[in-house]
Amino acid sequence: MSMRTNATVGADTTGTAVLEKSTTAAHNPLLEDSVTPQFDKIQAEHVVPGIKALLAELNANLDELEKTVQPTWEGLVEPLERLSDKIERTWGAVSHLKAVKDSEPLRTAVDEVQPERVKLSLRLSQSKPLYEAFKGIKEGKLWGQLSEAQQRIVDGELRDFVLGGVALEGTARERFNEIQQELSQLSTKFSNNLLDATKAFKKLLKEPAEVEGLPKSALELAAQQAKTEGEADATAEKGPWLFTLDFPSFFPVITHSQNRALREEMYRANITRASSGEKDNSPLIEKVLSLKQEKARLLGYDNFAEVSMASKMATLDKAEALLEDLRSASWDAAVKDLEEVKAFAAKQGFTEELRQWDISFWAERLREDKYNITDEELRPYFALPNVLEGLFQVAGQLFGVTVEAADGKAPVWNADVRFFCIKQDGKPKAYFFFDPYSRPAEKRGGAWMDEVVGRSKLLAPPGESVRLPIAHMVCNQTPPVGSKPSLMTFREVETVFHEFGHALQHMMTQQAEGLVAGIRGVEWDAVELPSQFMENWCYNRATLNTFGRHYETNEPLPEDLYKKLVAARTYRSGSMMMRQLHFAMLDLELHARFKPGGKETVFDVDHRIAQKTMVMQPLPEDRFLCGFSHIFAGGYSAGYYSYKWAEVLSADAFSAFEEAGLENESAIAETGRRFRDTVLSLGGGRAPALVFKDFRGREPSTEALLRHNDLLPAAA
Repeated sequence: MSMRTNATVGADTTGTAVLEKSTTAAHNPLLEDSVTPQFDKIQAEHVVPGIKALLAELNANLDELEKTVQPTWEGLVEPLERLSDKIERTWGAVSHLKAVKDSEPLRTAVDEVQPERVKLSLRLSQSKPLYEAFKGIKEGKLWGQLSEAQQRIVDGELRDFVLGGVALEGTARERFNEIQQELSQLSTKFSNNLLDATKAFKKLLKEPAEVEGLPKSALELAAQQAKTEGEADATAEKGPWLFTLDFPSFFPVITHSQNRALREEMYRANITRASSGEKDNSPLIEKVLSLKQEKARLLGYDNFAEVSMASKMATLDKAEALLEDLRSASWDAAVKDLEEVKAFAAKQGFTEELRQWDISFWAERLREDKYNITDEELRPYFALPNVLEGLFQVAGQLFGVTVEAADGKAPVWNADVRFFCIKQDGKPKAYFFFDPYSRPAEKRGGAWMDEVVGRSKLLAPPGESVRLPIAHMVCNQTPPVGSKPSLMTFREVETVFHEFGHALQHMMTQQAEGLVAGIRGVEWDAVELPSQFMENWCYNRATLNTFGRHYETNEPLPEDLYKKLVAARTYRSGSMMMRQLHFAMLDLELHARFKPGGKETVFDVDHRIAQKTMVMQPLPEDRFLCGFSHIFAGGYSAGYYSYKWAEVLSADAFSAFEEAGLENESAIAETGRRFRDTVLSLGGGRAPALVFKDFRGREPSTEALLRHNDLLPAAA
């Protein structure tokens, strides 16, 4: 998580954000004291001097704190929050730009200062004086006077000190620190290799016959990409067309292209990304797993999965039991899915063996036949400006807030980036940046939410009671083509709702203690609850009415299309469930039982797990793991199961609204306020199992998730 500034977010007479800049660091915009980072000014050359100066300052601050620390809130926790906030928001600005505006100079700068940043992190996590002071709070007379949130902070810090190696001495501590440094470098290298390998694949087609079957939107994007590569006369109608492995380019090919050879070429390129040559991630994976295993042993754990579970809701046994329950409930449906696709393809005259690059193509043809609905038919009804308007209306109905454009009130890193203000009772509550479009040359794939700054009573600006939170929302959806707005697939609509759910938990928090405000301190396997919860509203008719309008005629999404969309929601749900279960089970197997350097390679493990999770087995040369950045370059090591764990919680939470009656506006509003005041408000200051019970009144159940996916066993 990353927080990045302790300057003022105030309000002028119109309630828009005001930036108050300090002039003390005007020579280096990275260190400028402003509401938000100076994204329009920060360059690669600012990173090394800026971070080095800040680290020197913070190490001196830590020297002083270790000498004077007291086992009290004011003598320990408050100075530690101030110190941590400085590095998190400054380094956060750098890592954010690395993710959305990557360049060779920026990579070089990050590589130079990252070891020093990790050193400070290690020093903080292994500080004996700070550890003893936290123990003093826990064991002292004041413990009973602390709030629940404050006690959660202390318990969490004590756990993280142990996991950070505070108990290690001598050569064991030296080795632990070497491992942490190397893991940080390997994570960055994994991401760089994957981005470079994705960028390296370019397929230029010049003959119309080669692009047969591709929808107009895909051809428009491909022609636009061709223009950026020097094909000045490229058009959607006549080409040439340039295709890449970036998802908005790759997905239409694998789903719609009648050119089977093209589908095969791009499929094979995709599953072997970053698996050979200078950008090969294979040795990095083996090294990462080996280092994590060694780290676990140093900390006294049998494997890294146990280290991961130490800070989560689940245990390894409980996580694997849930995954197996879902697998057994979904397997027969997945088998049936494949049989239906094979039968349909044969019925359409396809006589060859159905291969991996054929599944998406024929499954989409079957979906069109079964439900008479296509992504391309839906796109005109999901223009981004309308989708945002509808999303914000839902937030208003459920949580009693308004969302207003605040563009121009904060510096941005790209002209397409938006800035918004969330208001509650007419007053600013939070702010967020939204970076919606794919930019494969400089922006990593996927979608994510991150912190800019978090809510904090301690770091409140002068005259204010609290510092307001600011979030990043980043997507990689289809960019506008020509004069058209971004016309979204329905999956892209769901993604925007998903990331806004994350952002809401960060922005709607009522926690005043900064170390557990928003998504901070929330166990990782609960953090997807609000995001997955928000996806459900995409299918609600009243919600769709607010944004499902034709971008040219403003006509609402026709009722027959809506019914088809809802009916198609559970299409191939068994297969989709098994895909996610494969990732989750593979992740746990690699981090709990894999022996680096043994007879079995990581790719052997992938294929072994696939025997019980994939109806059609992967190709022998499949190297999907070389692109699995979630677990090798993200926060999901031995944690990918969290998506399913949290999906159980989110589906059950949404079922509370179903029980209240989705057509009953007052009941929905009342239930929404209860969700706001529990799940969105309490942050990491209360255990997520208790927060869920506060909202739902009982323990979670898998019934809603299986029901929503049409995977419940038929009644006898």
